[in-house]
Amino acid sequence: MKINFRRFQVLALLVMAALLLPVALMGQGTKTNFSGRWVYNADKSNTGQPQGQTPAQGQGQRHGGQARAGMGGSDFTAKQDGNNLIVETTMKAPDGTSNTVTTMYTLDSKECINRSRGGDSKSVATWSSDGSKLTIKTTRTVNRGGETRTISSTEVWSLTDPETLTVEMTRPSPRGERKMTSVYIKK
Repeated sequence: MKINFRRFQVLALLVMAALLLPVALMGQGTKTNFSGRWVYNADKSNTGQPQGQTPAQGQGQRHGGQARAGMGGSDFTAKQDGNNLIVETTMKAPDGTSNTVTTMYTLDSKECINRSRGGDSKSVATWSSDGSKLTIKTTRTVNRGGETRTISSTEVWSLTDPETLTVEMTRPSPRGERKMTSVYIKK
């Protein structure tokens, strides 16, 4: 009788392993893929309202006219390959010239550094437990007029549907935390 009970225990363990192993393996490969060409949708975006601004001024355009992926106002292309997310944003200057900025993030929670004229930025990207959202925390130290300061931001990327990317950005400011939501449509 003991032998049959042992066989039953072993059989039960094998059945459980056979059922749980595919679920565990699926969880590792179900992270959202943000690859694609993304076009900014000003009507669905909310860039927040700095103090003294009316709601119409705060909608659809980043304060100061600046724009980049994740902060609203610029179209961009994202390429997600393995452990990397590469974001290419082309911005047009008032004089009509354009400049393409490439930003790379590693998707393994390790810090990556992107160098630019405005100063180096350090970013750490982490996935939500279900792999549906990507949080990117970035700090940049800039030197303006002999004064050094650190700027930080947190972006949370998610797909609301296969054709719509939402980026929720939070940035501290002297007047309190500023929250913005940028919506992009896949082309």
